[in-house]
Amino acid sequence: MSDKFASIDVTPSKRQANRNKHNILNNFNNNRESSSMTMEGDSKCKDRPSGSKVQVQPTILSSLRSVLFVIGTVVIAFAAFCNSLTWHLQRFWGASGDFWQAQWDKILDTVGDDPITLWVYGSLVLTFVVYWLFGGIYTILDITNRPVALRRYKIQPGTNEPVDTKDLLKVIGQVLFNQIAIGLPVIYLSYHLMQWRGYAPVRELPTFHWVLAEIAIHILFEEIGFYYSHRLLHSRYLYKYIHKQHHQWTAPIAVTALYCHPLEHIGSNLLPPFLGVFIVGSHVATAWIWFSLAILSTLNAHSGYHLPFFPSPEAHDFHHLKFNQCFGVLGVLDRLHGTDTLFRNSRACSRHVMMLSLVPIREVFPEEVKYNKSK
Repeated sequence: MSDKFASIDVTPSKRQANRNKHNILNNFNNNRESSSMTMEGDSKCKDRPSGSKVQVQPTILSSLRSVLFVIGTVVIAFAAFCNSLTWHLQRFWGASGDFWQAQWDKILDTVGDDPITLWVYGSLVLTFVVYWLFGGIYTILDITNRPVALRRYKIQPGTNEPVDTKDLLKVIGQVLFNQIAIGLPVIYLSYHLMQWRGYAPVRELPTFHWVLAEIAIHILFEEIGFYYSHRLLHSRYLYKYIHKQHHQWTAPIAVTALYCHPLEHIGSNLLPPFLGVFIVGSHVATAWIWFSLAILSTLNAHSGYHLPFFPSPEAHDFHHLKFNQCFGVLGVLDRLHGTDTLFRNSRACSRHVMMLSLVPIREVFPEEVKYNKSK
């Protein structure tokens, strides 16, 4: 009798143990597959059910770790790219000596070495070309919806597919006004500030390692300048009369990066990237590299596409969607001031990674299925 009951009791427990073991293995494999597709895990994110009131408190240590990771990644990637590019170009053209200095001398021999020409008109032309060259590629995608395969990478599917022509022309007109009518006088003033501060002779390029160090400094000062100027623009009065124009696009496209009120363009788009250049007295060539990187970054952040091998634009896209989250560029000051709490409790935070595969991020981290509790 006791043996009979023993056999009845043991069988279900064995089945349960096997079932638990099977579930654990499945979860392990799924987690390993997801992590292999991304550059970093989503440990900083705390997904909660909708309506959750749990708050995630930022720490100075976690913020410092984030900024060191971002700056270190940028500097290492830039160094590797430049070293590799220099080696291949030297081998292809058979150049001798310092390749970049030789190319810089050729540019100056062609356009001249007048500082005002390089700092003012050179900076204006360079930033204009970079913005519309790469922004134009994104715009073609938004107008034509081609290639269709790239629509799988939309952060907000169904928005701007295709973009409204009237709205797009309005954006283009405002951006051109900001770049030329507002940008040119500000750049001219910036040159006189650099002249007063003192800058390196234009003929001699700085060392490669010093360029890397300066770019790291520029990233830090842009984060500080942009975060606080941007957060100020979200005060009641400034938002209503100035910043609201930029937020007309709750699902932004790349060229809306500079679609804003002229005062915002000066205080939030032009001044923060210039801060580091002015403080360290950068060479004009270093400033050009930095301005180009900053433009590419803001185009990507506003693009509406989370493309493979590109930095994640999820945080700034979330800012356009929710208005009062994610004010910074790196996210470091957002973490420190707690202005990313809603973002970190959202599904978008889990997607805020650099994808290292062609699988769309929304397929790796799909929307959570919500179940209605039966009464």
